[in-house]
Amino acid sequence: MKTKLVLAGTNGQDEKILLAIELKAADNKVDIYSFADSVATEEFSQKLMSDWRDGKEVEFPEHTLIERELSVSESLLPEDIKVDRGDLIQRAQTEWHFVVLSNKLHAAYETELAELKATVDGLESYSKDAWNSLKEFWGKLQEQTREKNLFRGHADSLRDGTNALFTQMKEMRSKADAEMKEKSKGVYDSFMTTLGEIETKIENDARFQSIFNDLKNLQRKFKDTNMARDHRNKVYDRIDKAFKTAKAKRFGDDGGSRNADNSAMGRLQNRYSGLLAAIDRMSRTIKRDRDDLEFQAHRIATSDGQLEAQIRQAKIKMIEERVVSKEVKLEDMMKTKLELEEKMEKQKERDARNAEKAERDKAKAVAAEAAKAKIAAEMAAAAAAQAGNTEKLTAAAEKIAAEKKPKTPVTPEPVAAEDTPKGAVEEASETLELKAVTAEDAPKGKVETPKAEPVKKEESMMAAVSTIVGESLEDVVDTVKAVASVMGDKIEDAVEELKEKVMNDDEEE
Repeated sequence: MKTKLVLAGTNGQDEKILLAIELKAADNKVDIYSFADSVATEEFSQKLMSDWRDGKEVEFPEHTLIERELSVSESLLPEDIKVDRGDLIQRAQTEWHFVVLSNKLHAAYETELAELKATVDGLESYSKDAWNSLKEFWGKLQEQTREKNLFRGHADSLRDGTNALFTQMKEMRSKADAEMKEKSKGVYDSFMTTLGEIETKIENDARFQSIFNDLKNLQRKFKDTNMARDHRNKVYDRIDKAFKTAKAKRFGDDGGSRNADNSAMGRLQNRYSGLLAAIDRMSRTIKRDRDDLEFQAHRIATSDGQLEAQIRQAKIKMIEERVVSKEVKLEDMMKTKLELEEKMEKQKERDARNAEKAERDKAKAVAAEAAKAKIAAEMAAAAAAQAGNTEKLTAAAEKIAAEKKPKTPVTPEPVAAEDTPKGAVEEASETLELKAVTAEDAPKGKVETPKAEPVKKEESMMAAVSTIVGESLEDVVDTVKAVASVMGDKIEDAVEELKEKVMNDDEEE
């Protein structure tokens, strides 16, 4: 954003002049250089436009200097000076006001950064407070940069200074971490040695009450000990494992509960029960402390001497502090109780939904198994019926083949006409269903009996086959219908159509 402006105008005597206007942002002022038309040559005007506006030094000829305060409400130029481009003056006045404010913000941040640098330079070792202050300053700087309230050059300068302080702090922190890790190693070894002794006692089935007390004391000491993160995590995991091992050895695998429930609801109920017991104990101790307060207050009124009264007053103060502390803890317990009740209610609804879903899945599985068993049984019955039909068809085929087998025809011996009575010949003809042959048609001297024609049995054969095929078809239809009761009614309609088609084909045959 330019802070210098060059433009032509006129003064109060309507004389042409050349104006060079410069913003002094640090002072919140504007310098207005006025050059008469006689000295404002073309060459000088070009130097102002190209060199002076870009920050280069230009030697000014004779001129008039006017200094004015930068204001949002008042005009940038005196009333007697007029310019052709008033819009440029108005725009410059608005922008320059922002420039002044941005410079003030940059100056304030420069001051704050200098104070942070002095603090960091004065540190002998890493300080978390100084690190947090530096982080806070960096956050403000980033926000102002995003909002573009700082010019790029100002923002870059502040970033470079802040990054240099961060680097300096990181070096101190690395050195502090190395020293901390060296100290932490000794503390870590001490904890591990103690835990090893406790684990040996657990393995030897020593007195578990004493073991639990040792573990609790070690846990309290662990909370107040400063260690490196990896050492701290390892010690925590081993303490937790020791607690679980001791509980398993003393109470069994269920952790001391005969009806241990490891479900989400069970864990919530166990925690809730333990919390209620803790609330009850805390309430009883608060009541005892309040009774003690009443007792001490009564004794103050009847105490002998000022010293005894002061001692009792000190006791009262101690008890009151203890009561306040316990009441705060009790309040936290009650809040936790409400949270657990809400969680239990939600878990109960979740378990109910899961139970309903399990019942639906179970019913679906039972129905599917029953359907599969029914289909399997019906298919087995259909296969057995089909096997029986196959045997019937095989026997019928064999019978038909036997009936179709040609028999050896019996040719009667020729009988002479004169030896055979006429009546006997006619009777034989009727019995054998032969055509009568007259003596005139037969060869002379002989009468031959015509060959017998075999009786046709196509109709009986077709009837037998039709009967067997019909029975087989009915068995197949019954089987398909049984399957259709599971698969759907559409299959039954298709089978009926198939049956009608087969019957029609039989009738046509």
